[in-house]
Amino acid sequence: MQGKDLKVIVTGAGGGLGGHFAKELHGWGATVTAADNDASRIAELAREVGPSERFFPRLLDVTDPEGCRAFVADAAEAMGGLNGLINNAGVLRDGLLVKRDRKTGKVIRQSEEDWQFVIDVNLTGATRMVREVAARMLELEQGPGVIVNISSIARHGNRGQSNYVSAKAALAANTVTWMRELAPHGIRVGAVAPGMVRTPMTDAMRDDARQAAVDQIPVGRIGEPQDIWQAARFIFECDYFNGRTIDVDGGFAF
Repeated sequence: MQGKDLKVIVTGAGGGLGGHFAKELHGWGATVTAADNDASRIAELAREVGPSERFFPRLLDVTDPEGCRAFVADAAEAMGGLNGLINNAGVLRDGLLVKRDRKTGKVIRQSEEDWQFVIDVNLTGATRMVREVAARMLELEQGPGVIVNISSIARHGNRGQSNYVSAKAALAANTVTWMRELAPHGIRVGAVAPGMVRTPMTDAMRDDARQAAVDQIPVGRIGEPQDIWQAARFIFECDYFNGRTIDVDGGFAF
């Protein structure tokens, strides 16, 4: 599929990666509904894009089942159809599963709240969006569709990220599941797994911590949002790509 043929939803569009996806899709000729749960960030993205009949900024909370269903219906109506999704919304609440307090020696457990919040957004919310978008595509009967899930190289396992790893690993595995379920309906499903990428979150890291991470990347630099976009665009463009996850990590290995 080419940009001019796409009517696509981007979730988490208020963040560094999601905003980049939304702008690149729009510049490629796509009609885009850009969604985020932060009104100020989505408003800023709309200002950056400028007035356009092909760009629709919207609020969305992926943890709200009925809200997601209504959002997808509204987006499809606004765009005059729906045949694409970049499933990008995600959060982090990192922490060891258990640890010992260095001062008191007390054993501390990861909280139920931190576990569940990440699973609710990164896995349940992502799954909900695939379900609702695929259902709307089937209802519209407008031809082929493409879903791009944003996983992470953390899916291979990463210290201090049990909740995030679980969600991103499941998202990559379900990319295969959903490919098998949706292929008969003309919907392809792929995933991109970014490594360390320059975003406001990584910019906020301590310089020494960020450099230590970059030192482990064979290409010798941090990733840029454009690197991840190139992989997502490939999935949209290549009609023979289906059910696989592309690692875009500079060769980094845990």
